[in-house]
Amino acid sequence: MNLDDAGSPIDFGPVAPEVERLLAAGVVAYRRDRPAAERLFQEAQRLFPKELPVYFCLYKIHAYQGNLQAALTAVESGLAEAARQAGWIADPERWPAPVTDLAGPGRFALYTLKALAFVRLKRGERAAARAALRSLARLDPKASVGWNVIAALADGSN
Repeated sequence: MNLDDAGSPIDFGPVAPEVERLLAAGVVAYRRDRPAAERLFQEAQRLFPKELPVYFCLYKIHAYQGNLQAALTAVESGLAEAARQAGWIADPERWPAPVTDLAGPGRFALYTLKALAFVRLKRGERAAARAALRSLARLDPKASVGWNVIAALADGSN
């Protein structure tokens, strides 16, 4: 675990020290040099394409900046990698339900599917957002990853 520049802990989960170093440096850089943060996250993705927290950092930085196309690209890449690691096919409609692996790549896949719904909603792609939310309702009926918050946003955006 590292500390950001405000002294708050950043827990990226179990990752190699090199990955943690790049991600932590990216988080710190984000507050003063967003292009540098993006470069650090992209370097981490290039060097460690199987590390799921890298995708999280990339889609978060792009979503925060309103760069929704880049956020969508990072979300879709992260979703594909998480599904691959969970042993699932790429299509969430065909994932086994309910998802019971709430500590590994299955949880990351659900969380990233929630991010996909959010990004699609922000892009005005309501049908695609609702499709992701329907999958989440089937896969995670207890809303353990908080997808119900995005569903409420989608309901309020009619």
